[in-house]
Amino acid sequence: MSQGHLKNELRKKIIQQRQSISEKDWHEKSTKICQNLQQYPLFKEAKTILAYFPIRQEPDITTLFLTEHNWGFSRCVRKSLIWHSWQPNDPLITGKYGILEPSPNAPILTPETVDLILIPAVACDYKGYRLGYGGGFYDRLLNSPQWCSIPTIGIIFEFALFSQLPCDPWDQKLKAICTEDKILSIYT
Repeated sequence: MSQGHLKNELRKKIIQQRQSISEKDWHEKSTKICQNLQQYPLFKEAKTILAYFPIRQEPDITTLFLTEHNWGFSRCVRKSLIWHSWQPNDPLITGKYGILEPSPNAPILTPETVDLILIPAVACDYKGYRLGYGGGFYDRLLNSPQWCSIPTIGIIFEFALFSQLPCDPWDQKLKAICTEDKILSIYT
């Protein structure tokens, strides 16, 4: 079985498992993830944080957007992510993948102004590797010289944390992984 096929099968299984969580459990687990993040030094010390709006029952971190940070969210433009500044009352539009995005007119964020990136994932492993949705958007971002040195935290539910995931040469390790049970710092 090929690496790509393994990743696709695992991705399907975990997304199904995530979407079968009751709404009550989803909210409780998401709240614990937000509490864990708020205690983590990388998060507390960051001024500008890139984040995501949840889809497919990903952990809901939207309560964090009311904290005293500057927030940035991406727009998918061709095969890249363009990051824009966003505040809680700013307008959002639905992008081509059904994900909420800032207006194309919102100020663009450059890597020099970003302190932390919260990254959605289907799964992560104890080594810091993540399994995404297969589009490669975050892989391209994390492999680009201007973005690769910014600390990253993968956001997942505990059941999506594995001892080892299949990985490819272009996969980059995250700095930490946050679940409802813990934050795991990755030492490279």
